[in-house]
Amino acid sequence: MDRVIMESQSNDESWVTENSENTCTHTTSTPYFIVPEERLRRKLQFHFMNPIEKWKAKRRFPYKFMVQLVKIFLVTLQLSLYSYSRYHYVNYTFDNRVTFSHLFLKGWDATREINTYPPTAGPLAIYVKDDFYSTIEFAVEGYANLSEAIGSYSYTNEDNSRPDMVFCLYSYKEGDIFGFNESYVFNSEIVETCKNLSQSGYSNFKANKFFEKNEINFSALVRAELKFSLKTVNFKSAGRISPPNCYQFDIVILFDNEDHDGQLVVTLDAEPTRLKCKGDVEYVIGNEISSILRSLLNYFVIFICFASLLLCARALWRAIQLRQITENFFISTFNKPLSSNDRGKFVNWWYLMIIVNDVLIIVGSSIQQQIESDEFSSDQWNVCSVFLGSGNLLVWFGVLRYLGFFKTYNVVILTLQKAAPQVARFLICAILIYAGFLFCGWLVLGPYHLKFKSLSTTSECLFALINGDDMFATFSVLSTKSSLLWWFSRIYLYTFISLYIYIILSLFISVIMDAYETIKQYYEEGFPKSDLQIFIGETNLDDLSSGLYRTGSTESLGGLVKDFFCCFKSTKNYTSIPSPENS
Repeated sequence: MDRVIMESQSNDESWVTENSENTCTHTTSTPYFIVPEERLRRKLQFHFMNPIEKWKAKRRFPYKFMVQLVKIFLVTLQLSLYSYSRYHYVNYTFDNRVTFSHLFLKGWDATREINTYPPTAGPLAIYVKDDFYSTIEFAVEGYANLSEAIGSYSYTNEDNSRPDMVFCLYSYKEGDIFGFNESYVFNSEIVETCKNLSQSGYSNFKANKFFEKNEINFSALVRAELKFSLKTVNFKSAGRISPPNCYQFDIVILFDNEDHDGQLVVTLDAEPTRLKCKGDVEYVIGNEISSILRSLLNYFVIFICFASLLLCARALWRAIQLRQITENFFISTFNKPLSSNDRGKFVNWWYLMIIVNDVLIIVGSSIQQQIESDEFSSDQWNVCSVFLGSGNLLVWFGVLRYLGFFKTYNVVILTLQKAAPQVARFLICAILIYAGFLFCGWLVLGPYHLKFKSLSTTSECLFALINGDDMFATFSVLSTKSSLLWWFSRIYLYTFISLYIYIILSLFISVIMDAYETIKQYYEEGFPKSDLQIFIGETNLDDLSSGLYRTGSTESLGGLVKDFFCCFKSTKNYTSIPSPENS
């Protein structure tokens, strides 16, 4: 770095005068390949300033900073309103599914509506043929007597007449079992057969007589489905926030016999589809204001996120150009390129995260607007919530960037940044050990333990054990039919818990604490400086308000417009910078 040559003050003053007019002509006529060394240093100093220092240096309105503040407020407001609507939607559809289970499933009781661990009841299943026929008859009778239900349900036909109930059988083409002599006839091709139950009428419907001509072969039966639809209107969400919603529920009662274990599991699913209401016209007019305001909020969020995306993308592009200039300067002046660490300093990962959350929020807001305007034939609540929720998560993560400008809060960010490589290497080793326990537990304990019945539940169980959750239940739920497996499970669980809680977690914490102590030492003794930081030097706080940095740069919003519309030729000014000897 001994070759660094400081330019005279007269050259700096001439450069400031030369660039005082912020026009496209001047930007093009003052190429950056004649920029002296001090000018590059000053540009790098300004690039690595925080928004407050940049405002003091150039006295220009911090557009990106204010856009992020406005975006946080608007996105959070949008998410709150959307969460309110989605909460009522999810609860409404779930409660209707429970109602349909009581109306159309024989043997359904309230204990099956609550998820408990361990489960208080087994699956709703059929074991004899008469129960199969009686379950169909119960559903048909409930459908025929829909007016007796407390809920305001209607048939899907416009005149409220009963549409057809369709019963579909999915069976193997051939599937006969002769257990007495251990033989069978089997063809794995699945054949679908659908019947209209309305052919015999809904009054006094007898399923065994209906299937008398075409008797069901339960040995070949894979599954059976009873399908029908209902309409209703939801008044609960009506109010100043939103008008009543109209829904059609496509109900499917599934008889699952894929395992062929003598147990025909019965489940009910109701898929909701929101319809356009044709209700009280005066009431809808009274809610047009709130609907318009919500639409304006969605459009404004899309606009502000799009502006944020453009500003951050432009900042990243200018940083890449500045990195190329600096790289060429270091090669021509100091005969060595920038280190990988110095090159990485030009990539602002916060801007990348902001661009990602902008894209997520723009997509989520577009879907939300279409949902609220009833442009979707089917509901996309879950898809929209994933986009909006993930975008909002990253928006609030972005607040850490501004807290990082303060020394007290920046310790956390620097500690995570310092520990990231060591943590990544540590996690690779820990995950390999975890994978071994995962597959072993699933294979050995899966058939005998509720928590190990699948790979996902096994992983969830092991992760919960690492955090000390539900340990006794995990030990006690295991079946004691096999003494070998009982002893194996004890050795397996004790080894895993001891290894991860007492050794691996302790090592993980020590890695973080070591990085934290290193950062504390840096704050006391000074951070190590790279070649780039040595070249940039320290920023004099007195220079920030002296006007030294107030040049004809295009960092303002006007500069952004010029970049897009009239100054494309100026991009060549950011491609290279020869040494001062050649300027």
